[in-house]
Amino acid sequence: MSEPKLLLDGLGMPESARWHDGRLWFTNWIEQQVVAVDADGKAEYFDVPVEQLMGWSIDWLPDGRMLTTGDKLRRYEPDGSVTVLAEQRANELVVDARGNIYLNGADFNFAGGEAPKPGFIKLVAPDGTVREVAWDIQFPNGMLVTPDGRTLIISESFAGQLTAFDIDPDGGLSGRRVFADGLAPDGITMDAAGAVWVQTGGFSVVRVAEGGEILQRVELQENRAPFALMLGGPDRRTLFICTAEWHLADDHVANLERLATGPRTGEILALPVEVPGTGRP
Repeated sequence: MSEPKLLLDGLGMPESARWHDGRLWFTNWIEQQVVAVDADGKAEYFDVPVEQLMGWSIDWLPDGRMLTTGDKLRRYEPDGSVTVLAEQRANELVVDARGNIYLNGADFNFAGGEAPKPGFIKLVAPDGTVREVAWDIQFPNGMLVTPDGRTLIISESFAGQLTAFDIDPDGGLSGRRVFADGLAPDGITMDAAGAVWVQTGGFSVVRVAEGGEILQRVELQENRAPFALMLGGPDRRTLFICTAEWHLADDHVANLERLATGPRTGEILALPVEVPGTGRP
């Protein structure tokens, strides 16, 4: 496998990578931007009204309207206006083909060093109702929905595992089980063979099968941590890796403070792969 190549740099903390409308989209934490970049590295930057520096994400409804999380769940209308769908603070989100919006989060200040509390997954249904559909999630992070729309997989970062749920006809979640463990997952992406690209906790990413078998490994440069992954490109055979400088000798509070106040070390890397991406996002 070839080495990842630099596509874009000078970013804050790139997260929540999505392949949408022929471009890679992601959140640029700290700068409060959504960024879209094409295969040649030409980027557009969009300011968004999210009122927190970190811990927010993007996705799209089936009708093409963009959503952001953070301090609230917001929807971006074609006329440029913004609608608040829910007064719910959340980190990641994923939208299924029926328009069900799955949000996750936890009620503690991670960046400030507060002691962890178990988190949740909440469902915002197309009719606007909000209900909790999973709980006791150990630092909920990236999520995906399989291409058949029947399974949701979530990163439980503090548990070191990917956890799968069945998606019920009413949008609820059941059948909780471990998809793979021994990891340090954040933003994840699935390929057409049913494997998931995921983080390991150091400076590498792996392609893992259900049950935990490591199928491939990609090493990054030292102190270059991968936060979010997305299979995209014209045939979805490019692995995009959102990274920024991270020092394992420092705790997460010190690392996040340096990212917020120091040099902009965020980068997008691109790597060709054999098996194309699938599912949502």
